[in-house]
Amino acid sequence: MDSERILHIYKCLCRCTDEKNGVTIGDIKYYLSVNANIDNVSDVTIRRDILRLQTAGYNIECRHTSHNKAYYYLVKLFSFNEMRFIVSSVSANITLSDNEKKNLIEKFKGMCSDREVTRLISETSCGRQIMEWDLVNKIDTIYDIIEEKNKINFDYGKFNIKKEMVYYRKDREIIPVKIILFSARYYLKCFDTENQTFKTYRIDRMKNIKAGEKYSNLPSMPEDKGAVLDMFQPEYFEMVRLRVKRFLIDDMIEWLGIDAGIRDDMDDTNYIIINVNVGISQGFYKWVMKYGDSMEILAPEYIRNNFISELQKVIGIYK
Repeated sequence: MDSERILHIYKCLCRCTDEKNGVTIGDIKYYLSVNANIDNVSDVTIRRDILRLQTAGYNIECRHTSHNKAYYYLVKLFSFNEMRFIVSSVSANITLSDNEKKNLIEKFKGMCSDREVTRLISETSCGRQIMEWDLVNKIDTIYDIIEEKNKINFDYGKFNIKKEMVYYRKDREIIPVKIILFSARYYLKCFDTENQTFKTYRIDRMKNIKAGEKYSNLPSMPEDKGAVLDMFQPEYFEMVRLRVKRFLIDDMIEWLGIDAGIRDDMDDTNYIIINVNVGISQGFYKWVMKYGDSMEILAPEYIRNNFISELQKVIGIYK
């Protein structure tokens, strides 16, 4: 009977208290009577049960009002604002299906009071998904394989002309190194022992993920020596000078980081000059290209010439 009563008192604190609202001993008595058919519990017994919960490690605070009335609060792992941020992030995640979002949000609701749950429901909506991916389970499986130090095998999917996802089976026997979130998608960085290169796979396009043989030494990821503009490993890093229209300052800092050197263009106040160490690959040239005439590569000259060659290829198909 004692353990059942203590459990219901804990549930009362979970459901009825939050950062701003506490419960009195009288409120707890009423909760026990209505929700558990437990009556005639003394104030001393309830205080003793709360002390037992505190001793067991639950953070329960007692605050007194100006009239010395005691209110009890269960201090939860996340504040409501933190919970709101987590739930909003889940809701906005484009890689999760509607069902996966709802299941996760339901679990988070169990960490909130009834008042907070009402607010979360009113403030949160799940966007419609085009495709269903069992992403959470895939990530969990990959983490297990990484932890057990196994190589990994999987089918990898690509769309065909009929908009169908076609999966290709291959015993890859590659080493999974790291899961990375980039531009709202999850990727797996792997090391190909045969070619001695790092490869990147979108996890939502993987299926039939299986552990391979054990490996002894985990290869270390190459250290990024500057800004990286896509998920794929740059061929090398180079200090690049860019001339960029001023209205793109926010965008540049978000992409290139606060370490990028930014100064005024002394010849035109509508532009800024940026010096930044950046990863060079096809992704870099595509990134510059999307800004059109709002961005110009000034140096080094060979990078500028490489970009001119890329532009000529584009122009060539329109002739």
